[in-house]
Amino acid sequence: MLAALLIGAADLAPRKVALQLLDWLPFVSVDSGLFPIEQGLLWELRLPRVLLAVIVGGLLAAAGAAYQGVFRNPLADPYLLGAAAGAGLTTTAVIVLMKGDDNALLIPVAAFAGAIGGVLLAYALGNVAGRGGGTATLVLAGVAVSSFLTAIQTFLQQLRVEELRRVYAWILGDVGGDWSHIRLVIPYALVSVVTMLLHGRLLDVLSVGDDEAASLGLNVVRVRLVVLLAASLATASAVAVSGLIGFVGIVVPHVVRRLAGGSYRTVLPLSLLGGAAFLVLADLIARTVLAPAELPIGVVTAFVGAPFFVAVLRMTRGVET
Repeated sequence: MLAALLIGAADLAPRKVALQLLDWLPFVSVDSGLFPIEQGLLWELRLPRVLLAVIVGGLLAAAGAAYQGVFRNPLADPYLLGAAAGAGLTTTAVIVLMKGDDNALLIPVAAFAGAIGGVLLAYALGNVAGRGGGTATLVLAGVAVSSFLTAIQTFLQQLRVEELRRVYAWILGDVGGDWSHIRLVIPYALVSVVTMLLHGRLLDVLSVGDDEAASLGLNVVRVRLVVLLAASLATASAVAVSGLIGFVGIVVPHVVRRLAGGSYRTVLPLSLLGGAAFLVLADLIARTVLAPAELPIGVVTAFVGAPFFVAVLRMTRGVET
């Protein structure tokens, strides 16, 4: 986070930045030596961007760990149950069907509603088809819902081809938001993260299998539903303010699991921290490697995540079905 505050297209002296951060603390007053325009750059651009990357990265990684615990599958990720497809559809609909710049204010709301709607639709379909929401049925329902919603999104894109650039910019992800985005996501982030962390021990019990967990007195369906809703809420919140940023939910939990063991009481909080650090680093690379131009952050995470996904796939000898 400190490196991300210091490094950018405009150079800021580390000592002055440190003093400015101290000056922002309550009851502390020091002269940082930064010019007003530099203070505005730090306060209005870099700091909210870093904090948003922390929040989004932590949410996606924690949600990925939660999904992997529910499905007992290291290849599960936050976009498994139609969240990405639902958010993409509603965002595209806002961009295409509502003319003018005012629709920018509705994009986070539309993305949030679409992500939650996609997950609920997939869960409802899987629950009806599977009579209990088995993991394989839920995965297949998520794939079916995602394919259907993506088809509708593609159709909407063709209605206004001139807006394709804007749609794809959102799809590739961006954490360059402001303080309003942080205020929007914080309440949902707190609820979803606390819920997932409180269910770490129950996910450990669930990892032994549904029948064994039920014999130990665990309500398997309830635990799976609560964790899925919390992880989906985290995903929807992240997507609403940053667009679609892939692979964070696969890469980080898997690395944490390899380093710290498989207990979800450890994996969930460490994934939260690791996801935050990973996305801050990815954003730092995205805005400096071609400075003053910027790469979409989704491109950076894909460069890391795609080979990593292949490695995980090769190490995974069997996937529960």
